[in-house]
Amino acid sequence: SVSRTLPNLAFVPACLPPDPREVEELQRFVSNSKRLFVMTGAGISTESGIPDYRSEGVGLYARTDRRPIQHAEFVRSAGARQRYWARNYVGWPQFSSHQPNTAHLVLRDWERLGKLHWLVTQNVDALHTKAGSQRVTELHGCTHRVFCLACGHQVLRSELQEQFEALNPTWKAEAFGVAPDGDVFLTDEQVLNFQIPDCRKCGGILKPDVTFFGDTVSREKVNFVHQRLAESDSMLVAGSSMQVYSGYRFALAARDKKLPIAILNIGPTRLDHFASLKLNSRCGELLPLIV
Repeated sequence: SVSRTLPNLAFVPACLPPDPREVEELQRFVSNSKRLFVMTGAGISTESGIPDYRSEGVGLYARTDRRPIQHAEFVRSAGARQRYWARNYVGWPQFSSHQPNTAHLVLRDWERLGKLHWLVTQNVDALHTKAGSQRVTELHGCTHRVFCLACGHQVLRSELQEQFEALNPTWKAEAFGVAPDGDVFLTDEQVLNFQIPDCRKCGGILKPDVTFFGDTVSREKVNFVHQRLAESDSMLVAGSSMQVYSGYRFALAARDKKLPIAILNIGPTRLDHFASLKLNSRCGELLPLIV
């Protein structure tokens, strides 16, 4: 049931086509797995046209000197929040329109077949949910939700877009490039007059329901993922260098449990020295070849 849509390779690093031996090795790995635990990263969404941070030559860090907003900066600085939301407002229509690619659909099908026990994604783009995956944990949250830091009230990001439009009827800005988490590049002058709404329940600060850099994943969510990993018999990492500890800790736990670990990622990862299998291919090119 996987649809064959053409991938967007603008933000995908160059790599060779899958080696037939690699296909065989991954097929054997998946066939031997009964309760597969899958962790995905930005490299599974680049083929949907969403850039990542670290990919050689095409990631945000390679292309620009821009860095993602820090949690503490967002919380303490009204100016930082104004800049963040102005960029996010401009980028949202395009970011929210991205669709799952073949890799997302393959993992959805594995779940429906009973092969995939649980999927944990480090991405905040909702593409696994759009694809139809249900046994999924969004480790770092999702940009499609917004909540109040004071009272916890949640709203859909699409609803907030309407509030932005009402507050800024004449404000316009031309974007300079797209960033990985749904925002765009704007100058300080462009964001100067952008108005941002407060929480309609209590007047508090609104923040996307994502874990910004410098913040931590809740203990409840970490414990839940550890439980799903404990029920699994193998681990597949797809499209992640696993440089961020919030995801890497689960690979360490899998190693400690002596679970076989396979990695599908273009370029080196933090797990290469203890993985059972390392494959250097596009997720959307190799995963559909696995029966």
